[in-house]
Amino acid sequence: MGLPRLRQAIADSYNRKFNLELDPGQVIVTSGTSPALLLLFMGLLNQGDEVIMSNPYYASYPNFVEYLGGKPVYVYTREDEGFSLIPDAVARVLTAKTHAILVNSPSNPTGHVMYPETMHALAELAGSVPIISDEIYQGLVYKGEDHTILEYTDNAFVLNGFSKLYAMTGWRLGYLIAPPGYMRTLQNLQQHFFICANSFVQHAGIAALEGPQDHVKEMVATYDERRKFIIGRLKHIGFGIASEPAGAYYILANAKEYNPDSLELSRHILEDAGVAVTPGIDFGEGAQGYLRFSYANSIENIVVGLDRMDNLLNEQKSNKV
Repeated sequence: MGLPRLRQAIADSYNRKFNLELDPGQVIVTSGTSPALLLLFMGLLNQGDEVIMSNPYYASYPNFVEYLGGKPVYVYTREDEGFSLIPDAVARVLTAKTHAILVNSPSNPTGHVMYPETMHALAELAGSVPIISDEIYQGLVYKGEDHTILEYTDNAFVLNGFSKLYAMTGWRLGYLIAPPGYMRTLQNLQQHFFICANSFVQHAGIAALEGPQDHVKEMVATYDERRKFIIGRLKHIGFGIASEPAGAYYILANAKEYNPDSLELSRHILEDAGVAVTPGIDFGEGAQGYLRFSYANSIENIVVGLDRMDNLLNEQKSNKV
């Protein structure tokens, strides 16, 4: 289940940030959030059960659901609404077969942060249907305040970890917070499929949560500087950003002016400018025609990449004329 001290530190962190009364017995430590997601769907889904999720979505979500016999049900979101799940749209696809509603805030690939009012409305709408909240980018918020679905409902599963906020990518340390009634099932699945998360890495997680947080604040401030810079440059180059993202370290920008085929455009930029961007189609049909940009690199490298891309796309415009 994880080292008791780490599970306590995770519960304490959530309780302190969000004024909750979370028990460490509701926490299971995993080797990253992907195994946590697999455990969760193994314990939650039967053949044909439906999981509502936004489109665009994080690329792995539907694969997990389909692998375990479930069915992803997509709610197509709008750029001018921050690609956020709208409760009214969710209500239209909610059926007796719905076994979960999946949300991700701050979001990969969009970088958008769900409003607390939206979280509250979704929790009320869901009723007895559990909400799965992927909160791996929690803390990387540049406008407003952090929120968790647990502020609005106890009928929720939360996925989180250390790779983003504590820059521990590759250490493979995550966790799942679940309602008490599911913990025995999750424990059995963890025991047989994964045994446990790496023990010495768990001690690093304890150090991260219990140690000073000044470096985290500095990192978030640095990301925010990059975010503001890259948004301005992307708009200047000609990409559409109808609603500015306020979290994570991604921007999903409208690139249809250059090519409605995001895969073809991303290959063109990679091969002819030496810049790696992610095609929107990787995140579902709702992101076709968009490119995902990451600002997890240094500002110096971001400048070089944007300059190369700007030159390439300007040349493309000139050739068309």
